[in-house]
Amino acid sequence: MFEVEPVEKKQPQGRPAAVDKRFRAFDPHQVLLLPPSLDDWLPEGHLARFVADLVDDVLDLGPVLADYTEKRGYPPYDPRLMVRLLIYGYTTGIRSSRAIERKCADDVAFRFLAADQAPDFRSISRFRRRHLDALADLFTQSLHLAKKLGLVKMGRVALDGTKLEASASKHKAMSYGRLVDKEERVEAEIAQLEAMAAALLADAEASDTAEDQVFGIDGRDVDLPAELDRREKRLAKMQAARAQIEAEAAAKARRHAEEKERRRQGRAGTSDEGAVTEAGQKAAAKARPKPKAQANFTDSDSRIMKNGAGAYIQAYNAQAVVDEAHQVITAADVTTNASDALNYTTMLDQSAQNTGIHPGQALLDAGYCSETNLEAAKDRQLDCGTDTFMATGRLAHDEQVPPAPRGRIPASATLKERMARKLRTKPGKAAYRRRKAIVEPVFGQIMTCQNGRRLMLRGEDGARGEWRLLAACHNFRKIFRHTATTGLAAATG
Repeated sequence: MFEVEPVEKKQPQGRPAAVDKRFRAFDPHQVLLLPPSLDDWLPEGHLARFVADLVDDVLDLGPVLADYTEKRGYPPYDPRLMVRLLIYGYTTGIRSSRAIERKCADDVAFRFLAADQAPDFRSISRFRRRHLDALADLFTQSLHLAKKLGLVKMGRVALDGTKLEASASKHKAMSYGRLVDKEERVEAEIAQLEAMAAALLADAEASDTAEDQVFGIDGRDVDLPAELDRREKRLAKMQAARAQIEAEAAAKARRHAEEKERRRQGRAGTSDEGAVTEAGQKAAAKARPKPKAQANFTDSDSRIMKNGAGAYIQAYNAQAVVDEAHQVITAADVTTNASDALNYTTMLDQSAQNTGIHPGQALLDAGYCSETNLEAAKDRQLDCGTDTFMATGRLAHDEQVPPAPRGRIPASATLKERMARKLRTKPGKAAYRRRKAIVEPVFGQIMTCQNGRRLMLRGEDGARGEWRLLAACHNFRKIFRHTATTGLAAATG
């Protein structure tokens, strides 16, 4: 297409030329006569261009901008720049603030998004922590955008959970029984060290008095041993962990006692909230933590959980509702309870609130099966028409689902038996067979493409915000692929 002027070939010394060939002009030391355009750095249709258009023209950054009320001080980086970097980083698996800083110098896409600026990792980390709630709200915006583009149908959804590694080691966790025993030991060691420190201070005082009479007073004091300070700090952490476990046990006992009292009043046809509160307070006062109840010194909100591979890790339980049409996440949350059963109602309610539509079918594995959830599934079908297919047990390897028995369902059949029979019918098998194909690929894409297996922020709020940001970026990737041919501006109007 373009004529290329031949250049004189310079062959390495000692190596004869294989052929007489002309090459394109190449001069690494050529100085550019005009400044390069950032727009020429990336090909059309690149993900970074999509992220730039998304942040500049589509997303509402009002909650982020509203946080800047102080006019004094050195001007911060433009929030659009920081949101661009975080969205692109979380979409491509570059989530570390230090890694993003390096990419702003090494990676063309990051340099394009940052307009050739290079924010340091502290600025990136502080921005993410400061605006975590607003960044987590991008999940809702991604869902609304996907719905506008027709990617959310809500005909069939799948709910599942996965364990995300917390930013803490399980070796920094301690059980309640060991905490009590260790706390007593540390208190005894501190008392011993304090006695030693008192003796040292007395000796030092006597020596200082004698030396002051000879050399004069210099005003120096004797510091306490560093070992004593270290153990006092450790004791404070242990006491805080113990108080946390005791508070959680009391809250759990109060909640169960209140629910039990409400059920009793419901059977008796009465209603007395004062009695409910009193029952909860009595139960909380008598509650005692289990000896194996644990708390982590690094991230006190995280828990030791069993992952899919059967290993015990320090983790959070991440929940997601996924729409079948394009595998868009319609609800995302994080809990500190390893069991999935507590999330059936809350997750489907969140999905309906986010989309404004109740799904026609909801698919769940056996981890959600409980008497409470079966009752809720029955009520949900009557109230909003959502037909729930919930596994009632796990099948062994290569075990086939037996056919449904013929005839009418016995009137004495329990809700669990009715659900099991429902899943053994041809429509039930066909519907439940789609569960893995809907939700499992989403978790796989987040773990691999977005490097989302391990959380970087600590605390339940930090874990929830980061998980929702990961879910938002997953949805943005789906939107990017959907608008790859038409472009975001043309698709959104």
